[in-house]
Amino acid sequence: MYQFISDLMFYVIKPFASVSMKRRGYTQESIDRKCGFIPEEGFSEDDNVIMFHGVSVGEAVALENLVKASRKEFADSKIVVTTGTHTGQDIAKKKLGETADLITYFPADFPKCIRRFLDKVKPKTVFIAETEIWPNFAMECKKRGINLYIINGRISDSTFKSYNALKLIFKYFLSFYTGIFTQSDDDNKKFLTIGASPETTKKMGNLKFDVKKPEGVNFNKGNSRVLLAGSTHQGEDKIVLDVFKNLKEKHSDLKLILAPRHLTRTDEVKELIKESGFEFDMRSSGRDNLEGVDILQLDTLGELGKMYEHADISFIGGSFNKTGGHNPLESIVWDKPVISGPSTHNFKDIYAIIKNAHAGFVVNSEDEFLEIADKMLTDKDFYLATVKAGTDVFAEQQGALDFVINVLKSNCL
Repeated sequence: MYQFISDLMFYVIKPFASVSMKRRGYTQESIDRKCGFIPEEGFSEDDNVIMFHGVSVGEAVALENLVKASRKEFADSKIVVTTGTHTGQDIAKKKLGETADLITYFPADFPKCIRRFLDKVKPKTVFIAETEIWPNFAMECKKRGINLYIINGRISDSTFKSYNALKLIFKYFLSFYTGIFTQSDDDNKKFLTIGASPETTKKMGNLKFDVKKPEGVNFNKGNSRVLLAGSTHQGEDKIVLDVFKNLKEKHSDLKLILAPRHLTRTDEVKELIKESGFEFDMRSSGRDNLEGVDILQLDTLGELGKMYEHADISFIGGSFNKTGGHNPLESIVWDKPVISGPSTHNFKDIYAIIKNAHAGFVVNSEDEFLEIADKMLTDKDFYLATVKAGTDVFAEQQGALDFVINVLKSNCL
């Protein structure tokens, strides 16, 4: 009955949804793909198709290492990656275009769309990242004998209240999932409370924390302490320079490494540094130390992740505008505390974890940025406690990638 009603609703909703999606930047091709039409050649029943779904940017980023590890581990399998948003689609194509056999949109949760999609893709195993509960998709997978898992599962407190009020319904829908694997013990309890089976619901950790330190870079910071501002966007460089100026008056050994997100802004940022009056140099000049300069502008490609090794404190850019921030784990993996502005929605779950663990800080203003940075530079115990919190949170969260690979080895292949 639910599927029958869903099919009727599809014809009612589709015209309005199409108009709305086009206004939000979706092309007709994207809309067709969400209706289950896949123009690419499909797969055969003999293919072992593993499908990964992440709705948007954060989930697509979280899946990157898992998809690449799956490609390496199961070289003969076909890999499909789906997203729900066009920004997620762009990220997936950028990061996994050479890894996946197919990258497309997840079908809308209407039986006709789902059947078209599954008839073409023919997955043997489907992994849905985080909290994507699609009843019609789950029921159709169950009918076809497709292994369906929620991985990196999480439920926010506000969402949990809504789900819990309808837990009899959710218990029914969750019964179609082969397994539900959560980020934390708390998330595990929430899924169990709304009706997930205790036999198939387990904690796996967080895929986003399965990052490795990149190889080091040839650089010597000497006896200086370093504030590294990574992936800054327009308007943030001035904030960083003002904070650095105030910190420098109190902490004479402090140096700044400033890394704009886009190299097209190199000259613009260079002019701002000149106006600040500090001695500076460019990394592209071949400089491998901070001797004789106050600021080093990082204007080389692919070195930022490696340069965090030489920071004492990191500011993560894209967070004092509407960009949504960048990945703070690139710094914390080196045991370097992070400070971010208030816009962190691209990595909101990571920031929630590191904030709760006191391994990083989200500030609302330039003054708060200055206050926290000054405290870390002044109070050694506070600084070391923050570093330890970052180390501990990594230890607690890692292992998720191996968990999923082992699920594939044990149950799906």
